[in-house]
Amino acid sequence: MTATGTAFEVAVHTEASLGEGPTWDPATGRLLWLDILNSRVHTHDPATGRRTVRRTDQHVGAVKPRAGGGLVLNLRDGIGLLDPDDTFRWLHREPVPGRRGNDAAVAPDGSLWAGTMRYDEARGGGTLTRYTGDGTAETVLDDVTVSNGTGWSPDGTLMYYADTPTRRIDVFDVSADGRVASRRPLAAIEDGAGFPDGLCVDADGCVWVALWDGGAVRRYTPSGDLDRVIALPVPRVTACAFGGPDLTDLYLTTARVGLPDPHPLAGSLLVVPGAGRGVAQPAFAG
Repeated sequence: MTATGTAFEVAVHTEASLGEGPTWDPATGRLLWLDILNSRVHTHDPATGRRTVRRTDQHVGAVKPRAGGGLVLNLRDGIGLLDPDDTFRWLHREPVPGRRGNDAAVAPDGSLWAGTMRYDEARGGGTLTRYTGDGTAETVLDDVTVSNGTGWSPDGTLMYYADTPTRRIDVFDVSADGRVASRRPLAAIEDGAGFPDGLCVDADGCVWVALWDGGAVRRYTPSGDLDRVIALPVPRVTACAFGGPDLTDLYLTTARVGLPDPHPLAGSLLVVPGAGRGVAQPAFAG
């Protein structure tokens, strides 16, 4: 295992309450990320340093590019679409009192796999649901507490998933029609090392996972062995994604919510240049 201390840079120094969901948008050369509890979608252009901030009408758990332009958002009350002209419309609206959207990912077939959780984090109060471009919704998991990181192996035959309180990264087999089965643990986070939050998969098929209250991001091999740890000074690392024109820079979102004395970088967007090699992520086919 390789341990790396502080091999990171500050991409955007800010104070997001609950920074989340970094996603590289190759069409614009920008990184998308968000602040869930402040209902804001951020963009960061690493080539120019330019950034934008857009406020949403409700808490937003994830944002991803769409194949035809625009964005898809996992909101409190369901899945929304932003068209290229900034027109908003609902793809699938299903409000549940006390519940909000959380992390989401786009599968190799272009479907959106979007998680939910209860604000009070009640056990089993969340879901993982697959959405297609016509608004069809299929519940994949219905006994989730805090639905978080989701990602696919480079060949699309495996899916990785974290329900944060379980302290596990699980792996599923993926069939030819995109369905998942045979859930089993890939790796478990030991006591005192934090909880698995967002994750991404690199070109070697290794799984990178951000550790909430763990102050680190870890890489696990496809066999579940821990082979790299990048330590960070902020305890609440929330998600990770490869970005940049060659997908070699690992971007990390962080949070300051609930911390009585947050580190000065808590809530900032961090980056580890040359951390590895990512895989181009599909856009939502809708």
